[in-house]
Amino acid sequence: MAVLRQMELFVRTVFVLFDSLNRLALECYGGQGIPTPNFNRFAERAITFDRHYVGGLPCMPARRDLHTGRLTFMHRSWGPLEPFDNSFPKILSEHGTYSHMISDHQHYFQEGGFGYINTFDSWEFIRGQEDDTWVAMVQPPLERFREMFDDRHYPLSKIPETAKTVTRGNTPWKAWKHLSNIKNRERYKEEEEFPCVKCFTAGLEFLDGNKDADSWFLMIETFDPHEPFHAPERFKKLFETGYTGKILDWPVYEKVTNSADEIAEIRANYAALVAMCDDQFGRLLDAFDKDGLWENTALVVTTDHGFLLSEHDWWGKNRTPYYEEISHIPLMIYHPDYAAKGGERRSALTQQTDLMPTFLDFASAGRPSEVTGCSLRKVLETDEPVRDDLILGMFGGPICATDGRYTYYLFPDSLTGEGFNEYTVMPTHLRSYFDVREFEGAEMSGPFEFTKSMPVMKIKARDFAERIPWLEQQGGFADVGTVLYDLAADPQQERPVDAPEIVAALRQSITRHLWRHDAPPETFVRYGLTEEKLAMERQLERVVRPLEPCINRE
Repeated sequence: MAVLRQMELFVRTVFVLFDSLNRLALECYGGQGIPTPNFNRFAERAITFDRHYVGGLPCMPARRDLHTGRLTFMHRSWGPLEPFDNSFPKILSEHGTYSHMISDHQHYFQEGGFGYINTFDSWEFIRGQEDDTWVAMVQPPLERFREMFDDRHYPLSKIPETAKTVTRGNTPWKAWKHLSNIKNRERYKEEEEFPCVKCFTAGLEFLDGNKDADSWFLMIETFDPHEPFHAPERFKKLFETGYTGKILDWPVYEKVTNSADEIAEIRANYAALVAMCDDQFGRLLDAFDKDGLWENTALVVTTDHGFLLSEHDWWGKNRTPYYEEISHIPLMIYHPDYAAKGGERRSALTQQTDLMPTFLDFASAGRPSEVTGCSLRKVLETDEPVRDDLILGMFGGPICATDGRYTYYLFPDSLTGEGFNEYTVMPTHLRSYFDVREFEGAEMSGPFEFTKSMPVMKIKARDFAERIPWLEQQGGFADVGTVLYDLAADPQQERPVDAPEIVAALRQSITRHLWRHDAPPETFVRYGLTEEKLAMERQLERVVRPLEPCINRE
């Protein structure tokens, strides 16, 4: 009872979010080849979720789902928080819980990432990750850089030889992006200077300064182990491959064409970065031990999505079905109320949208009606199911439905964007505003049930738009079409199965989830679900209870 009385005073949570952390890179999830002693150490205290999935993809859509507690990929692509969106840090603050975020995720500071950090009471940004335009180097030593970095991953050959001053305007986007990272690396050489390390250092400073305060939420978000796979030398030495070529640590999202030695080197660079993440996470666990935070502070760790490291003959995450390596992600939760259950595992089917209502539940804050995720507090007590199935996806790409055993990837009738519409009042892409040409034929639409009576712009999805996954390579997805896998018999998803009754059930599941999220009418048409939608609507005429995604929703 002492712990429970203490928790009435101390409502505190530390949330650690990694980026592109493969579940099977962790030993506590069956991974082999990368020592992760600190994730193992946490798994002994925490409750580990074995069937946790993403919602929307990739980075910023995943974060919008995380903030709002609902799937958003059927209404728009990569973009900011919308004015009508709920956001858990803001709600926590309104209920008396102070929120602080520390992050080196540079996408928050591009056009397509506005609004997320602003919902926190305070925040700290660590510079230098990926293509963060941080280091001002007007005339970079291109000759030296070309000798160091492989042009396949760092296309410096695209920068004109005659360019004395390298500017964004005269440099192809991909070359500029990768050159920015090289310049950033010139700034940090020592381990303590790496952005990931600085994120955790800042997190420890917050804990030290606020360990005696109550009612706070700390989010430590590091971009690692997202590509480029650049880790300090002591971690790189753990995974020596004998490779002697130029630096290969930023895979292009494409089919694998590398030699066996090159594949091993790229994977080793990723392993080194995971090892660094484990090491930094260990620093946080040390602080929990030293200051007795286990008695009064919850700790949650997960990632936004995984990454293909030559599995299925692919690199990346945006141009294939959302195989298990991408969509099935780690989640571990420690809460003092359930400390006696440390080391237990849960088989309940969960996804990222569940974290927002869980955080609110931890703080006894009310959940907005627009939230479709499920609080996981009951699952921490017992392995109680919260849903029978779930869907996940990316704007304009295939929708995945899973019941935990089967995964079904339903592709739309077109992968060019034709027939889809963006619904937004914040018309920005990843790093640009919508092109003027995109507004041709735009009109006001809605409102949707989640926009709080606010109408939105309906803008046609154009092929030329700088939209994920068409940003670098037109055509989107490749090699595959609608397919069903049986994870029990084929966990590597190598052998599609023919099971019409399972397909029919999962198509109904997709339809139900789309309907619950007030998906635009054209969505059902593009995915060939009009008959299922009509059948469901006929059924709804006879059903009083709404089609909630959560079982026993309070």
